Amino acid sequence: MSPEILSSGDPTALTYALLILAVGLALVFEFVNGFHDTANAVATVIYTRTLNPTPAVIWSGIWNLIGVLTSSGAVAFGILALLPVDLILNIGSAGGFAMVFSLLASAILWNVGTWYWGLPASSSHTLIGSILGVGLANALMGPEHSLASGFNWGKVQEVGLGLMISPLIGFLGAALLLIAAKRLVRSPELYAPPPENGRPSRKTRGLLILTCTGVSFAHGSNDGQKGMGLVLLILIGILPGSFALKMTTDPETLLGIRAQAVALAPAFRSSAQGKSVSAAETQTTLSLFIKSKGQPSPEVLAASASVCEEIASELNGVKALQELPLKERSQLRNQLYLLSKAIGKLDRAGALDPNPEIRDQQRALAKSAEQITLFIPAWVKYAVALALGLGTMIGYQRIVKTVGEKIGKEKLTYAQGASAECMAMGTILLADRFGLPISTTHVLSSGIAGTMAANRSGLQTATVRNVMIAWVLTLPVCVFLGALLFALTLNGIALFLGHF
Repeated sequence: MSPEILSSGDPTALTYALLILAVGLALVFEFVNGFHDTANAVATVIYTRTLNPTPAVIWSGIWNLIGVLTSSGAVAFGILALLPVDLILNIGSAGGFAMVFSLLASAILWNVGTWYWGLPASSSHTLIGSILGVGLANALMGPEHSLASGFNWGKVQEVGLGLMISPLIGFLGAALLLIAAKRLVRSPELYAPPPENGRPSRKTRGLLILTCTGVSFAHGSNDGQKGMGLVLLILIGILPGSFALKMTTDPETLLGIRAQAVALAPAFRSSAQGKSVSAAETQTTLSLFIKSKGQPSPEVLAASASVCEEIASELNGVKALQELPLKERSQLRNQLYLLSKAIGKLDRAGALDPNPEIRDQQRALAKSAEQITLFIPAWVKYAVALALGLGTMIGYQRIVKTVGEKIGKEKLTYAQGASAECMAMGTILLADRFGLPISTTHVLSSGIAGTMAANRSGLQTATVRNVMIAWVLTLPVCVFLGALLFALTLNGIALFLGHF
């Protein structure tokens, strides 16, 4: 385990310096994200001159904000579930800080590079590749030197499937939607490219503004959550006393969690078939189980029983989380985090208690634990939304040109833009429902390509080739960058601390 950088006492000047640097880097990532992903939302209305750039970007920013503010947080926590469990539990350590800084730096580098060349590369792929790179390096540099311990493999497969399927849905769905529109809506203007001068009719403008609004809202509800999750992770690591747990949790909830933990410890112990694990092995046992693809063992159930007992002890007589010392708040968060994740995986494996009443209590405890460990402060949502909007205002031109003129051999028509945006909106909102991070860029670009194919407009080979190269290279390049920067940063921190 890497050494702690910050003490568990009151914040110091170093604490606040690291906080500003880390949160600033996370917001820069969302700012750069605006170059790519939010620019796709306004590409159609700007390209067709439905709206001028300034009002289009402001309008999109407002709906991104609404999307962020109304989001459930499921995507944010889905991103966090990809990170190595041991680094999440020790986010205040050198390894935790190296993880945050390296994955953000590698994602920013690749995003800026692809934006410069006007390629609609995916910020989602970029961030996820960087996370996988950190996990890879952390696993190979750890005592076991095993890739099996580097990732939450179940979540990796789930997210990977979403990233692969969503562009296909965008391509086919937008193509079918355009074909249906041609049969049902007899309006020649919709199927003609925008004139060199002048604007579309009022009805057409209304349609395009509506689809732009939907994509902007959906983008905020999905992509905005990625930065939110990272900022939360930073806050937990640097200011655990304030952010490790939801400090406004009411006494009734705390009493309920303790009562559930007291009741469930014997049930887990009984299911463990007489197996036991030491206090030192409890965290490791549950961490490995959460990351692995294997089935639960009696040791996992024994470790769950031990964690229940620890939670019951920590919360004994506690009516408000402020009563806990700072160090115990971090400990309690780790216990609740591990237990909720372990119960969730046990549930998916059908390995919870056979007694329906006890099984419902186990699920209730996991849900209560998530409520006080997985939360997003309102100011974080506003900060991320603002960063997205500012990024869009500065960097939209390159992506708008690519989407409007360089994907198909013919210019984008109003109906093609609306069809692609409708499918992008629907696909993203569906992904939100399942807590999956997907790429707005990939879904919308695939939708544009689908409408070009359905319209028999043809595709520009050079652009499609460049976009495909960016798509194919993003994951491996960001895995490499994330792993390299993690190793360099961790060694740099170790050398720095060695001088003091």
